[in-house]
Amino acid sequence: MVLLEFSIAPVGQGESVSAHVARVLDVIDRSGIPYQLTPMGTIIEGEWADTMGLVTRCFELLAAEFPRVAVHIKVDYRAGPEGRLISKTAKVEELLGRRLKLRPDAAS
Repeated sequence: MVLLEFSIAPVGQGESVSAHVARVLDVIDRSGIPYQLTPMGTIIEGEWADTMGLVTRCFELLAAEFPRVAVHIKVDYRAGPEGRLISKTAKVEELLGRRLKLRPDAAS
């Protein structure tokens, strides 16, 4: 099972890329692949072909419109069942003996 963190945005389109990120997140959300959005990227979980296929679809969405697209990818493969998107954070909380504040606006 793969945990894949990536960020993607067109280059040279101004300071804010949130509108482009929103379009990419629509593709991710509709894919059915488990994901977690962060301020610096998105983490997806699944089989290698599925996660890479989703990144490819996101790339193709932007590449069809923009001549330059930056993609940053980090992959952690581990044989075994899915669920690490949640279980890795849960394990750290278990070791600490408390819930972590995962979002600035979340209650501890």
